[in-house]
Amino acid sequence: MAEAYWTVGPGQGELRQAPVAPPGPGEVLVRTLTSAISRGTETLVHRHAVPEAVRPLMRAPFQEGDLPGPVKYGYLSVGVVEDGPEELVGRRVFCLYPHQTRYVVPATAVVRVPDDVPTERALLAGAVETAVNALWDAAPRLGDRVAVVGMGMIGASVAALLSGFPLGRLQVVDVDPRREELAARLGLELVTPEEAAGDCDVVVHCSASEAGLATALGLAGEEAEVIELSWYGTDAPRVPLGEAFHARRLTVRASQVGAVSAARRARRTTADRLGVALDALRDPRFDALLTGASDFAELPGTMADIASGRLPALCHVIHYPEES
Repeated sequence: MAEAYWTVGPGQGELRQAPVAPPGPGEVLVRTLTSAISRGTETLVHRHAVPEAVRPLMRAPFQEGDLPGPVKYGYLSVGVVEDGPEELVGRRVFCLYPHQTRYVVPATAVVRVPDDVPTERALLAGAVETAVNALWDAAPRLGDRVAVVGMGMIGASVAALLSGFPLGRLQVVDVDPRREELAARLGLELVTPEEAAGDCDVVVHCSASEAGLATALGLAGEEAEVIELSWYGTDAPRVPLGEAFHARRLTVRASQVGAVSAARRARRTTADRLGVALDALRDPRFDALLTGASDFAELPGTMADIASGRLPALCHVIHYPEES
């Protein structure tokens, strides 16, 4: 038997026993070392705030139960393979699995963590994979002027990857002065909306707010593109399509991680994309996104604290017992 975290009611979670069968051919048994709370999405799940119309689209790969709940939900897990194909046994792997002490999945559902990527940092693979897909959608070019609006976990991941591009200008825009330390650790220029430079070739919006979307559109240059990465849950934000929106021929384009960007879909699988993200996590700067940790046994209380805002977090790490 294993233990797993379930959301059982609005604002309520609990640990439950979970039977784990021996792995069959082509499967692996994984003992979890650590998992992470994806703050934005898992907070919506915790509150039972996922809109009914998108619940089928919001299913996690190994979710049990149906939204809004009771449901076993999550998708950031790193563990060690205890049984399965010889080339994987004893190896650390990343898997899009909920918070559970042990689990069995197809071997194709796990991706090896590079030896030089620390276990906790590897948890960021989900966020960085989203950022990789967004940049495949955005396709920034040599000398481009780029702004990233909103410096949460996704925005910071996008900006950190962009810092390796030969851009003409890169700014991260956020209204929260507490992001200054994070920006400094990532080597990024953080500005307020009033300080941000306009006439951008590409703007990536990650703030999940009306004001942030308005800022993103205001920073876009003529015929530029705003890549929308925000998830709004049950909110319906107003989009300022008046003023110069049409005159400047702007484009707002959705990006999300459910499918590989059309620009790479013919040549890359989701496993390939996840491998790109894990390779990028060799960069120690990403440790700045790991903002706290607690034990698996405390997970129901930790989830409630994060959902309420009592515990601020970008990527909150969950540690598992050595012998689970």
